[in-house]
Amino acid sequence: MRATLLAALALAAAVLSGCGYNDIQRGDEAVKAGWSEVLNQYQRRYDLVPNLVETVKGFAAQEQQVLAQVTEARARVGSIQATPELINDEAAFARFQQAQAGMTSAISRLLLVAENYPQLKSDQNFRDLQAQLEGTENRIAVARNRYIKAVQEYNVLVRQFPVNLTAMAFGYQLKPAFTVDDEKAISAPPKVDFGKRPAAAK
Repeated sequence: MRATLLAALALAAAVLSGCGYNDIQRGDEAVKAGWSEVLNQYQRRYDLVPNLVETVKGFAAQEQQVLAQVTEARARVGSIQATPELINDEAAFARFQQAQAGMTSAISRLLLVAENYPQLKSDQNFRDLQAQLEGTENRIAVARNRYIKAVQEYNVLVRQFPVNLTAMAFGYQLKPAFTVDDEKAISAPPKVDFGKRPAAAK
């Protein structure tokens, strides 16, 4: 009886392996790991924003519109439940992507406005925050690229025959990735029109 059970288990393992089940598992775990790193870096940026806003406010309190835009963008990001399951929901992923793009744009506008305030630019706290943000943006880009690669490899795998049959049998579906349009928007400089800007602080 025991020998029959072992033989059945061995046969099942061979069948699953031959149908790509193990490869799907590895691909799925790679996507989850990549997504976790993306979230870690976005969270790091999210945590830096309040200090950035307060620092800028100390030197440029009159820039209420820009400061409010950054605060609102951060609130939109915070309103989204960035769970591991989000990468299996294309609509939720799109909302997450849009909110993060909004945050990127708002921060870029705030840093651009800071160019008008020499005292702010020379403030050590601001310079430290700016350096941390730049480093975080670089890490976000790296994490996103790794996630995109992991998703591409996974999606190609689950489309292939006969692995696609195994994927369908176990409910594994294609996963969304960051769009090309989003990549272009992030790499492009922000279009800013604040009208008449205030004189530089003295």
